Amino acid sequence: MSEFYKKIIENNKKWVESKLQLDPEFFKDLSKGQNPPLLWIGCSDSRVPANEIIGAAPGEVFVHRNIANMVVHSDMNMLSVLDYAVNALKVKHIIVCGHYGCGGVKAAMGNSSIGVIDNWIRHIKDVYRFNQAELDAIENEDDRFNKFVELNVKEQVYDLAKTSIVQSAWKAGQDLTIHGWVYGLNSGYVTDLGVNFKNNDELDEVYQLRF
Repeated sequence: MSEFYKKIIENNKKWVESKLQLDPEFFKDLSKGQNPPLLWIGCSDSRVPANEIIGAAPGEVFVHRNIANMVVHSDMNMLSVLDYAVNALKVKHIIVCGHYGCGGVKAAMGNSSIGVIDNWIRHIKDVYRFNQAELDAIENEDDRFNKFVELNVKEQVYDLAKTSIVQSAWKAGQDLTIHGWVYGLNSGYVTDLGVNFKNNDELDEVYQLRF
């Protein structure tokens, strides 16, 4: 058994003990159910732990992660998580959170074949195509990369808003707001990208300007 594996098992024991010292009923209460106010759709990157970067406790964040925090309408995994979060858990907020330095977004800027992930990156390449004029006008490659990360998050928020799940929730008057964030790996801070919608009126004002 590797030292790393032994370490994470031991870390779990220490974590349990630390929680029980603060509250002997912590895990008993946690096992009774969940009522998170937030669904987090983020990147699978190991450097972006959803709960930790926003200081949330267990039970406060329902999480879905994939390469480059994508909202793909044919992704039944994502749709199942979204449906459960919105219709069963009644979350009030959904955050799509990307991050600077995202490997998936970087790969979509090139033409190299990586493997099976090429099929997933195809969706990210579509985002570049939608915004090609703006991105190609940025001469500095790092600046273009950062802007692509931001634009990808915005596109995913728009796609999220147009899912039948979010549309049905809004039409029923459900209290649900969606947001787009980007996380700085080199700073630890999140930035709200200003794409925050709680109904179709707010969405259409921006969405119709794009198409």
